[in-house]
Amino acid sequence: MLEIRPLGLDGVLEIVPKRFGDARGFFIETYNAERFSDAGIDLRFVQDNHSYSAAAGVLRGLHYQLPPRAQDKLLRVVRGRIFDVAVDIRRVSKTFGKYVALEISAEKGNQILVPKGFAHGFVTLVPDTEVLYKVTDTYSPEHDRSIRFDDPDIGIEWPSTAGGFQLSDKDLKATTLAAAEVFA
Repeated sequence: MLEIRPLGLDGVLEIVPKRFGDARGFFIETYNAERFSDAGIDLRFVQDNHSYSAAAGVLRGLHYQLPPRAQDKLLRVVRGRIFDVAVDIRRVSKTFGKYVALEISAEKGNQILVPKGFAHGFVTLVPDTEVLYKVTDTYSPEHDRSIRFDDPDIGIEWPSTAGGFQLSDKDLKATTLAAAEVFA
């Protein structure tokens, strides 16, 4: 019932649940602990988050939490479309500073699994976009960190939006990867 596609960085996966549809609409089983475990994804999610972005071009990220409060994230879009990014921030990794990107949409029904050791961010591609995500640890302000979305050392090729990007104060003040406290 799950199609799982590695995205090129260790542990970052696109997950596409099977969609059952008829004249009434559709049904998707977005998470099933047993099925995920059978597929080698054995995580215990403890918190669900929901974000709404009114405009296209809302950019959230690049966010992560440091150990011991690091989080795995399973993210999906229930309305709209996003360009989603995961950046390897494990200093000992051969792919440190590399990123993968994926378009996630309500229409596709796809999801992304972003493991611990990755910074995560997304930009909305259409107005009125809603994103739901599960995490394996609760929010901890003391462990919460951000890296600049436009860090030239990472070089993310964000899609352009007509009105430019809208960022929070936190994201505008984020540090570069070179200066960031990251995973050992």
